[in-house]
Amino acid sequence: MSSAHGRLYGVGLGPGDPELLTLKAVRIMRKVDIIYVPQAETSKESYAFGIARKFIDSEKQEIVRLFFPTNNQSVAGEVWSRAADELAVKLKKGLNAAFITEGDPSLYSTFSYVMESLADRHPELPVEVIPGVTSVTAAAAAARAPLVTHGQSLAVLPAAYGIDGLKDAIVGNDTVVLMKVNRTLVQALSVLEQTGLAGRSVYVKRASTDQEEVVHSLDQLAKEDLDYFSLLIIRNGR
Repeated sequence: MSSAHGRLYGVGLGPGDPELLTLKAVRIMRKVDIIYVPQAETSKESYAFGIARKFIDSEKQEIVRLFFPTNNQSVAGEVWSRAADELAVKLKKGLNAAFITEGDPSLYSTFSYVMESLADRHPELPVEVIPGVTSVTAAAAAARAPLVTHGQSLAVLPAAYGIDGLKDAIVGNDTVVLMKVNRTLVQALSVLEQTGLAGRSVYVKRASTDQEEVVHSLDQLAKEDLDYFSLLIIRNGR
């Protein structure tokens, strides 16, 4: 590996509160030459950039926005492969780059796709992952709800997992966290009321931010309350 190569950092920014950034994340963002900012095509602004803005010097650092589709995985794959190739050009010039992402880079993060593409296409280039506070732990803190204790088990699922898979996960684990909850699945959770699980669920919206909301009863949720940056913590009570 050539020492002349720059390094790519996958920087976890935490759930939203800039004070939850690690010292290392701040140090890395301030020292790199380029900041890569992922942003959904349907979004007016990048959530990650909003968290990191105060630690980035747009006059001295190059800001590159990576727009990706949210409903077409094949196209998204092309976006990440192209981003990896563009990154490789910069890194081979000796420039250092940070790919910022909310939460932790290893948990349902867009950075994972870029890192895998870079490893496949340019394995000689160095990559370092800077972990961040996850929305899972931030939500548990906001709800004052311990996730697991002693020998208990925890499952973390995306909302797209589906209601049948969710039932299986609840049977097999003491706590299930459902990430990025959407309206359809929240409504489907009413099916679990006969088991008493709806009453054991906590909904947390935008944990750690000034828009944070914690709801301990699902029947209190209105459709307009539901948010992409939200999750459900479900305890099966066994």
